[in-house]
This record gives sequence, C-alpha cells and structure tokens, in this order.
Amino acid sequence: MTGGAGFIGSALSEELCRQGHSVVVYDNLLRGNKLSKKAMDAIEFVKGDVRDYDLLLKSSKGCDVIFHFAAILGVDIVADNPIETMDVETIGMRNVANVAIENGINKILYASTSGIYGHSAMETAVDEKIIVDPRTSYAMAKRYNEIYLAALYEEKGIHSVALRFFNVYGPKQDNRMVVPRFFEQAAQNKPITVFGNGKQTRDFTFIDDTIYACILLMDKMKGSEIYNIANENEGCIEDLAVAIKKISASDSEITYIKAPKKRYDYEVERRVGSSEKLYAAVAYKPSTTLEDGLTEIYKVNYALA
Repeated sequence: MTGGAGFIGSALSEELCRQGHSVVVYDNLLRGNKLSKKAMDAIEFVKGDVRDYDLLLKSSKGCDVIFHFAAILGVDIVADNPIETMDVETIGMRNVANVAIENGINKILYASTSGIYGHSAMETAVDEKIIVDPRTSYAMAKRYNEIYLAALYEEKGIHSVALRFFNVYGPKQDNRMVVPRFFEQAAQNKPITVFGNGKQTRDFTFIDDTIYACILLMDKMKGSEIYNIANENEGCIEDLAVAIKKISASDSEITYIKAPKKRYDYEVERRVGSSEKLYAAVAYKPSTTLEDGLTEIYKVNYALA
C-alpha cells in the first residue's frame, strides 16, 4: 500500500492486518507515521517515494493487490506546490501501473477525490455519471489517473477501482483538514476560524465507513470502475464548528475570515455525494452520523488524553 502510513492508509492497513492479510506499507513518511506500534510489528514497512520505480518494483513483489494512496494533501500545501502535486500523482501512477504489470499484480485500488466534481451540479448529490469539472492541479491529476486506470484495464487487463473520497475525517487526522483544525482550536479555547460565511457544505464521511467500503470493493472489483465513498449527508461548515465547540465544551468564539486567494478553486459552495453505485456493487452505504463521528474523535483524541 503506497501512502500506507497516512491517515486513511494507516487505518486501512491496520484493518487489513486485523483481518489476517499480509500488508506491505510503502511511504516516505514526510507527514509522519500514523501506524500504531502493533501495526508496525505486523506489517512489512518500506520507506520510499512512489517516484522511485526500482524500490517500488522490489517492494511490491509477491503482492496480490496494490492500494495506491500516496499523495500530497492539504489545500494550502497543494496550492503552494502544484508541480510536485502533479508529479507525485502522475509519475506515481505510472510507476504503480508498471510494477503491477512487471510483478503480475492484477488489482489496483486508487485514492481519488470528490474534488474532481469541481463546481458542477452543486444543487444535487453528485454521482459518478455527472460530467466532472476539475479545476485544481490536484483534481486534474486525480482525474488523469482515473482515465489512465481505465486505459490500463483496456490494454493490460489490470482491474482497478478509483475511490472518490468525500471529506474523510476521524481520529489521527492532522490539522491540514478542517475537522482536526477546529478540534485543536476548541481544545485550546482559541477562536474557531471559519472561511467565508460558513454556509458552504460538505459531505463528511467517517474513516471506519471509508475503509470498510474499500475492503468490500477489493473483493468485488472487476474491470475499471469509479465509486463515490460518501455519507450522503450535507452539512455546513458553520454547523460543524458549532458541533465541535459543543462536544468539546469549549469557550471558543466562532469567527469568520476571508479565504486566501489561493484557496478559491477549492472553495466549493455545496457538495454532497451519492453512494448508490457503491450500494449496488457491495450492498453498503457509509452510515456513521457526523455527531457520532465527532464524538468518537473527541473520546479518542481528547477525553482520554
């Protein structure tokens, strides 16, 4: 699993280990290691960059499936590093595809993004049939890789799934993302800073639901498909701040600030996803409510600290 020490990758790696799978985690650790000590003892860990073809080839020998989750994440980091963002995505995907061919690996599951939808069809829950509208280097590279995987299946017969994640959140996530940033501010009784008027909406999907969907698709994948991993519940950022303040019993004020210009293409007014295609494939829809998910984060990260 590339990026297997990151937020989603570590949770998925640990669950695969728990289910008895042998797991190789390949990660450069530039953003730290979120794997537990127990998981580190159970997996084979390789420190490496997905742009290092030879090391990736050697590390993936004997694998049956590649989960390709390596990426540069975080709006501010991506906005400041568009070339590296695209390099990691495009060179990384090419390397993953070539090592799969060389090592006889027939399945690739790829971490894509709901950001591919851009500003299109904001008035409805977006599904995989909607024409996408990627506007950022990150989203464009993700869409390119989805098309690359479809071509890979057509030419080489390697099965693939592109997973369009919708605002995944949960314990161990770092403050590049909005949920942990709000929790950190609330824990310190600092102002909870909301970009814009706070009325913009997102579809927050809990980490446990996300990884369960990934594992189900690993067993059912055939051909080259794209699936939303969405909770199908639209919540605004202002309400998120209020909920986190309440759960944390914080004295923080909620303040509203203007978003930096570099965030413009990332600031979508509305986004909620449809998981109907996912349900049709594996009879599963993510179901953790935002309140339950936020409460779990507070218990793990703060109440038991």
